[in-house]
Amino acid sequence: MTNVPYYAQWESPELIDDFLSGRRRPRDDPRWQDSGARSAEEYERWARHVCGMACLKMAIAHFTGTAYPIFRLLERAIQHGAYLERDGEIQGMIYAPATQLLREEFGLQATVHTGVEVHELAKHLDGDSLFVASVHPGIRRPEAEPPARGGHLVLITQASQNALRFHNPSGVEPATQQDAILPPAVFARFFAGRGIRLTPD
Repeated sequence: MTNVPYYAQWESPELIDDFLSGRRRPRDDPRWQDSGARSAEEYERWARHVCGMACLKMAIAHFTGTAYPIFRLLERAIQHGAYLERDGEIQGMIYAPATQLLREEFGLQATVHTGVEVHELAKHLDGDSLFVASVHPGIRRPEAEPPARGGHLVLITQASQNALRFHNPSGVEPATQQDAILPPAVFARFFAGRGIRLTPD
């Protein structure tokens, strides 16, 4: 799948490295209001947790032609139970409620898959399909060995025996944000073997 629009989980993709390193605060993102957040403080609190919402925003925009603000999607996701807050901690994106949201409100087919090997991803991307994949966030710097797998979500747009193409909502430079490409063996070091397959109804 090509020509899938890219959206980061922060509104200013060029500042992501600064946000992650602590050189800048997310509340100082000059475009935070575009997210639909009610305040800069709300934006800062949630921005690190909405990689899943960014992936859904990209997929929904691709399949429907409408790009919804991330915090509008987040509000609906919370109502469906895709995010939980316990003792001040944010948990999510939870897959099953997220697929319900996609089916009921956006008319997309969304199915959860677990135990997926990296070489099996190509079959999940046949036809007009996309795959939200759980990876370690260190995939933004793939030359480093990750300490674990999972914890972050990216949107895979193409898969073959030789390469995986994906959008990373928290990539730190253009090459690791939109249409990032990795060999399957490298992607496998970060991939937790689970995700959501998305297709139009």
